Amino acid sequence: MARMTDEEADYWDEYYTKNPPIPGPNGTGFFTQQRKAARSLTIDNLSADWLLTKAIAAQKTPAEIIRDMVQKEIAASL
Repeated sequence: MARMTDEEADYWDEYYTKNPPIPGPNGTGFFTQQRKAARSLTIDNLSADWLLTKAIAAQKTPAEIIRDMVQKEIAASL
């Protein structure tokens, strides 16, 4: 693997000093963006309607309904 020259190192040091990546769920860093992409879900309209109806009836958020379903599946598989 090639090493950086002193000029390249100085450039990147100055660049990241002036433009630090923003960590967290709304960040701009590589790993933050990868995690955000992995956590998004796309579902069909029927499933979305069922999920919303179930959440309203249980007075929970759709995320809580999904979490409960996943936890039940995990517990059943153990």
